[in-house]
Amino acid sequence: MSYSQSHYMDDEYEKLFRRMNPPRVVIDNESCKNATVIRVDSANKQGILLEVVQILTDLNLIILKAYISSDGGWFMDVFNVTDQDGNKVTDEVILDYIRKSLGPESCFPSTMRSVGVKQTMDHTAIELMGSDRPGLLSEVSAVLTNLKCNIVNAEVWTHNMRAAAVMHVTDEETSSAITDSQRLSLIKELLCNVLGGGNRKRGAKTVVTDDSTHTDRRLHQMMFDDRDYERVDDDDFDEKQRPNVDVVNWSDKDYSVVTIECKDRPKLLFDTVCTLTDMQYVVFHANIDAEGPQAYQEYYIKHIDGSPVKSDAERQRVIHCLEAAIERRVSEGLKLELCTTDRVGLLSNVTRIFRENSLTVTRAEVTTKGGKAVNTFYVRGASGCNVDSKTIESIRQTIGNTILKVKGSSESVPQDSPTRSSIFSGLFKSRSFVNFGLVKSYS
Repeated sequence: MSYSQSHYMDDEYEKLFRRMNPPRVVIDNESCKNATVIRVDSANKQGILLEVVQILTDLNLIILKAYISSDGGWFMDVFNVTDQDGNKVTDEVILDYIRKSLGPESCFPSTMRSVGVKQTMDHTAIELMGSDRPGLLSEVSAVLTNLKCNIVNAEVWTHNMRAAAVMHVTDEETSSAITDSQRLSLIKELLCNVLGGGNRKRGAKTVVTDDSTHTDRRLHQMMFDDRDYERVDDDDFDEKQRPNVDVVNWSDKDYSVVTIECKDRPKLLFDTVCTLTDMQYVVFHANIDAEGPQAYQEYYIKHIDGSPVKSDAERQRVIHCLEAAIERRVSEGLKLELCTTDRVGLLSNVTRIFRENSLTVTRAEVTTKGGKAVNTFYVRGASGCNVDSKTIESIRQTIGNTILKVKGSSESVPQDSPTRSSIFSGLFKSRSFVNFGLVKSYS
């Protein structure tokens, strides 16, 4: 029997098994005082834990506790979750979505199914990888603006002197995907020049893709492939911020036990499960506790070939990769949120102002919905120092005080001073501000 025939039969057997044993989802708002309990029972398969965690994370649910068991052919998860305000989940739209996404109806879509990801031709996806430096996002967005591209969505991460981004762009005139091969080649060439930044030791990469991989997972994969977990200089990292990760072998059961202790934050569980999955490890059991400021995670894992961690070198690699996965989304410094009517060149103009005021963007989330641009920036001052409150106030006066909001800082920054004249008057409108905390997406 050929490999293709064997693979086909295995796939058909899995489909039959799932039809005979459809997933079951139970949502309980009564048994726990402070959380909604979600239980998922399903036929086991590689990657199913990540699928479940991804769905809950993309709905912006906070996972306080979790118990996972997937020995044998069956998989069982129990999650205690709340909404972002710490309340039980009572919105029937969300609850019904969870039932449909994780229950019997989830048996039949393809394995590419992913919350928040749609196979669509209304934009062109561009993946960027290169050396991080101050002003990089400003330069990249300026190049795209000059090439008549509008950035409708983007996610930008930086870690260990490297930067990765997934951007969705449209043609300025048609507001649709860019398909001309010569134009795409020019975009790739110019962006590679910007990303290289004269650093020949670490390369730059620009890829135009129609891959529908979940954006956050793709960013993890890109930085992992770029080996950002190899530290250039440990002295540059605050040891107090480093997660405590350990890996030991439990010889009696032939598992490796991974323990993680670190400061809790949203999407932490997704980041660690995503990394273990993409490193080809299977989670057989896990206990998660994140009810306090510190999160504790314990995983019982084996490699996909059935073996535990075999050597000290492999052990160190698992530790460093999990540390990097956690640190990529750690956002120190100041969080700025901008919400206004979308227009071509918006990101380029805003990031140029940041650069001119010596601010470095360490992470960014750019979204466009219903003609509104909702952008979140995490910024630091020159050489990683705190951002001066006078600098932020000057930037807010330039952009518009009601448009750019400060969401977290080590210094007091005025929030409600009257909006003065700005270079964007006529482009930014104060009435266009929408409270970011009220903007939710379930698609």
